[in-house]
Amino acid sequence: MQITETPIAGLLVIEPKVWKDNRGYFYESYNARILAEAGITGNFVQDNQSFSQKGALRGMHAQNMPFEQGKLVRVLKGAVLDVAVDIRKASATYGQHFSIELSGENHKQLWVPPGFLHGFLTLEDETIFTYKVTNYYDKASEIGVMWNDPDLNINWNREISEQELILSEKDLILSSFKDFKSPF
Repeated sequence: MQITETPIAGLLVIEPKVWKDNRGYFYESYNARILAEAGITGNFVQDNQSFSQKGALRGMHAQNMPFEQGKLVRVLKGAVLDVAVDIRKASATYGQHFSIELSGENHKQLWVPPGFLHGFLTLEDETIFTYKVTNYYDKASEIGVMWNDPDLNINWNREISEQELILSEKDLILSSFKDFKSPF
């Protein structure tokens, strides 16, 4: 595995070594020892998976303490624009975001530690997105910010118009970043 730091401390891109032959391909998608050497030491307690059509936008979400989650995210089929926003108040990159395309073809993963909002936009129909988390889901601990917040200025532009986006009712009523009180 190749692990690359991003411009935001703590966010890591993981690229597995993929072996291909006439049968298809094989790769290690998770190796606790290698990830621990890169500083990813959380105990993963739950795996989650979503299935979405092109234009589904899920985010920007996190969980409040004591249910904060680290997430190791990847795409099994299809593609997403994956986005993480630093909400660690003491961080030099507070309020900044990082985005990356994850796909079933590039096999890249993103480690999103606690202290980040997370979301993604599906770029293809029938996209399967999966992630390991370091803490259990707790509905009462959900926090979030609007996906299109002007202060965050996330460039979701991937040839999908705002009218084509598929959003949940929950994501339509999230707060603005300027009104958001980070617990981190």
